[in-house]
This record gives sequence, structure tokens and C-alpha cells, in this order.
Amino acid sequence: MINAVHAVMYSKDAEAVRAFFRDVLQFANVDAGGGWLIFALPPAELGIHPHDGEPHHELYLMCDDIKAAVEDLNGKGVEFTQPVKDAGWGLLTALRLPDGESLYLYQPKHASPLSFISHTA
Repeated sequence: MINAVHAVMYSKDAEAVRAFFRDVLQFANVDAGGGWLIFALPPAELGIHPHDGEPHHELYLMCDDIKAAVEDLNGKGVEFTQPVKDAGWGLLTALRLPDGESLYLYQPKHASPLSFISHTA
């Protein structure tokens, strides 16, 4: 039975991005060997969207209060690559990772299946 999702990010500076997830975002992690960190992620949801172009995948971090999250991350020296905007389905911004890539952060305005899942299981 499927019991989790393992997501992968590819980076030109994986060590710096790993340090960012460990030190700035403070995600729990284990060393799978040789400094190869695997991070525990918060609960997740999956949206599957129609698309006429080349299929691709995106990773978004979610929060309950985007204003507070941006303020907290700004205090840790995180740079944002776009101001918070209302995308209709949520409030959206993007932060710059140490490798120069952007990672989306959003506060959903849509219903979430996460409210139906026990976080203590």
C-alpha cells in the first residue's frame, strides 16, 4: 500500500539548498549517508491540473498566514522574488533558494483535504 510521497528537487548547489531546508526552514531530517539529507515534509496535498504544454511538476510550500510567514522568513534573511499576490485560489509569493531558483509559498483559499486527515496518525 502507498503510504507516502518522496519528492525530489534537483539543484546546481544541492548542499546550500539542503542547508536552507535544514537551518532556515528547520525541516526535520536524517542523514541517509555521506551528508545526503532526507527531509520530513509537512502534510501534503496533490492537485492534478490539465495542461496542453509539456507535462511538468511543481512544488509549493503552504502556510496558514502568508504575511506572518514572509515576515518570519525575511527576518532570517530570505529574499522573495515576487510580492504576495492574490492568485484566486490562494495568496502566492516565491522565495529565492541559495542556488538562485525560486520556490513558491502560498496560503490556500480553496478547501483542503488536509482538514480530514488526523495529524497524529
